[in-house]
Amino acid sequence: MTIAPKPGGVEFRNVSRRYGAVVAVDNVSFVVDPGTLVTLLGPSGCGKTTTLRMIAGLESASSGTIMIGGKDVTRLPATDRNVTMVFQSYALFPHMTVLENVGFGLEVSPLSRSEREARSSEGLRLVGLAGYEKRLPSELSGGQQQRVAVARALVLEPEVLLFDEPLSNLDAKLRRRMRDDIRDLQRSLGLTSVYVTHDQEEALAVSDRIIVMNRAVIAQEGSPRDLYQRPADRFVADFIGGANLIDGVVTGRDGPTATVRVGAMTLDVQAPGIATGDVVVAVRPQAIRVEPVASDATLEVTVRKATYLGSHMEYALDSAVGELFAVDQDVSRAVSTGSLAHVRFDPRGIALVGR
Repeated sequence: MTIAPKPGGVEFRNVSRRYGAVVAVDNVSFVVDPGTLVTLLGPSGCGKTTTLRMIAGLESASSGTIMIGGKDVTRLPATDRNVTMVFQSYALFPHMTVLENVGFGLEVSPLSRSEREARSSEGLRLVGLAGYEKRLPSELSGGQQQRVAVARALVLEPEVLLFDEPLSNLDAKLRRRMRDDIRDLQRSLGLTSVYVTHDQEEALAVSDRIIVMNRAVIAQEGSPRDLYQRPADRFVADFIGGANLIDGVVTGRDGPTATVRVGAMTLDVQAPGIATGDVVVAVRPQAIRVEPVASDATLEVTVRKATYLGSHMEYALDSAVGELFAVDQDVSRAVSTGSLAHVRFDPRGIALVGR
């Protein structure tokens, strides 16, 4: 028996959620196209989880309209929405086998027992757990338990599959593997998925589009590349991938290229749409090259801390333009703590944001 979800789009039209005087989500509008994975990203308390729970029907909208598959579901309870969620906690029944856990949601379906078991087995095959049907959850690793939770959601063939911080309980190496598996599965089945995380790297890795939320509203939305290379404001520049935020001045333009002065340095940066005048220069840590000697277009710094991490060096630097954090892949010419050094900026890792 094959599993064939029928993906439906999601649309929020001016949706708000209030708890008395507290506004958790404030007049939010966005569209999730069928078959795509969109991530809601932001710090704790920004409204991303509340937004996800309103899609699921676990929270009700105070105002606005929620559409799933072209149907108004704003007032529909969770039980009447063809939506499933993979939670942060795996929520598996410890006394049930893996196969019984996966098939639990099918108990009320019109399928026969043999059909339910066949679909549950197919769900386990899709997540790489064929042969684990008779095990108990306690006999599985954390990553395997999360796969069971994903399979349990898949067998219901939802229009929309929701992920609420699904990898936060896993170690770093397993998180990387699981996020790739989730992305591959989503693409192969054409699932419409909405994914919540506060991990910027995770969001960049799995998403077709990212919606960055801050203080109950959408700060910016777009592709991972758009948000990383063209942040709309200081918050997005700092939150997506981390950035050193430095005051600068755009002194001239040549087509899409802006000439920007940062301290004693002058740089040419691709920044269409940025007018001359004061700007915030967002410099990615990987775009800062630390050198022991001065050269053209460099800035003098004091190395406050130098940390060797095997594949790269991390530096905390003091400079005339403020504190800088740098990640340098060249460990062969590491600069020691307390020494004077010079840095240059790679224009490809710089974005300009209007003040």
